[in-house]
Amino acid sequence: MSHRMFFALALSTALVGNACAAENSEATANDISAVASATVTGFSAPDEAWRTVDPENLLVIDTKYGDIGVELFPEIAPNHVAQIKTLTRQGFYNDVVFHRVIDGFMNQTGDGTNGNGTGDSTLPDIEAEFTFRRGADMPFTLVTAKKVGDGEIGVGFYKNLQIASQPTSQAMFTKDNKVDAFGLHCKGVTSMARTSDPNSANSQFFLMRAQAEHLDTQYSIWGNTVMGYDLLEKPQVGTIGDVPGWIPDRMNTVELASDMGENERPTVQVLRTDHPAFNNWLKSQKKADGTFPNVCELSVPTRVL
Repeated sequence: MSHRMFFALALSTALVGNACAAENSEATANDISAVASATVTGFSAPDEAWRTVDPENLLVIDTKYGDIGVELFPEIAPNHVAQIKTLTRQGFYNDVVFHRVIDGFMNQTGDGTNGNGTGDSTLPDIEAEFTFRRGADMPFTLVTAKKVGDGEIGVGFYKNLQIASQPTSQAMFTKDNKVDAFGLHCKGVTSMARTSDPNSANSQFFLMRAQAEHLDTQYSIWGNTVMGYDLLEKPQVGTIGDVPGWIPDRMNTVELASDMGENERPTVQVLRTDHPAFNNWLKSQKKADGTFPNVCELSVPTRVL
């Protein structure tokens, strides 16, 4: 089996359109000044502004540095999430190393067979889920527009995940009343490794240590870190076979929160991106010149109860 490597491909322009004015839950930069006040230091907000992550879609990765919690998005990558859940419940990921860790890029793991990046599970490979269709049931909070080629596309948040999306207003012109969207490879995102074949993802995945725009629309995003964000850059940098004597860090156990005992299961809450408190927080993130930073630099507040 060949190594699951990265192939630097140009960002697809297939989804590019004209970013439009926000509607309903889509908030433009000019709209966010009209929000309720809240304490931003910390960050505090009313209880109704927080969304509890479904334990069935919360992956808990135990490392020697602490627990990393990843929210899964079956509505974005249903086949990848199903595969991750199946392998997790089989215990496939327990005691598996981070076999390829690149500073300023990502932590790759998931080879539970050989441990060196050449192995897969016995489950079938998964077809690519690089993009998804977004309907009215997936509200998009627009932050800004992003230039891609000769056009631009809106970027913002679905739940806590940074995404690029066509405007909701275009849904009325489509047969399924949905629009094209794709996740952004920002720090904290989990995405599936593969070979040069787009449909070759199996068990290996990576956690982003930093933004990697060239991976967008080329790899299947299935989750985002909601707990232990500060641990993403802890795994020791190196690659098995390339660094003599390098001892990689590992995932001790990987579990779904729903399978954990009630006394062990973390309760993770994320600030709702469709709530006025989020707009207030977003306003606080503006730079001195009044513009917003890169959307990948905006990490939605979370809390663990």
